[in-house]
Amino acid sequence: MHNNECEYDGDVKKILLGLLTVFVLFILIGFILPSEFKVQRSISINAPATEVYAHVVNLRNWQAWGVWFKRDPNMSIVYSGPESTVGMKSQWISEQEGSGEMEVIAIEPNKRFIYALYFPEMDMGSTGEFIFTQEQERTNVTWMDYGDVGSNPVNRYFALFMDEMIGSDFEVGLENLKLLSESQSMP
Repeated sequence: MHNNECEYDGDVKKILLGLLTVFVLFILIGFILPSEFKVQRSISINAPATEVYAHVVNLRNWQAWGVWFKRDPNMSIVYSGPESTVGMKSQWISEQEGSGEMEVIAIEPNKRFIYALYFPEMDMGSTGEFIFTQEQERTNVTWMDYGDVGSNPVNRYFALFMDEMIGSDFEVGLENLKLLSESQSMP
C-alpha cells in the first residue's frame, strides 16, 4: 500500500510540475508577443460622405447600425457632452457585450472621425477612427481600431487575437451602415 501511495504522489508531482511549466511558458511567450494591435475594415457606400458621416458623428445614431446594440437590446446607454462633436461621450453597461466608454476626440467633418474607447472591466483602451473618402457619388469608408495593451503578458494575447475578436463586428457594422446610408440616399 505504501508503494502505491509513493507512485501516486510522484504522479501528482509530475502533473503539477507539467502544469506549472505550461503556465510559465504561457507567461513568457506573452512577454514576447507584440503589445500593439490594429483592426481595419473598409466598404464602399453608394451615398455622399455627408450622409454617411452623419450616421457616425452622432454617437446616438450608432444604435441604428452598430452590431453590439442589436445583440443586446437591453444595453443601458448614457450620452453626455455636446452632440455630434468633440467631447460627446457614450457609456454603456451590458452583461452580454461588456461595459465601456467612448469619447469623440477629433473630427474633420465628412472626412474623419476619431474616438477614444475604454473598457474598465479589462482596464484596456484603444483609439477608433473612421475615414470617409468621397469618389463621385460613392463614399469609401475605412473603420479601424488600434492601440497598445502595455506590458501585461495576458493582454498581449488579446492584442494577438484582436482582429479575430472584433473584425467581423466591423464588417457587419459597415454593412449595416451601408444599407442605412444607401436607403436614405435613394431619390
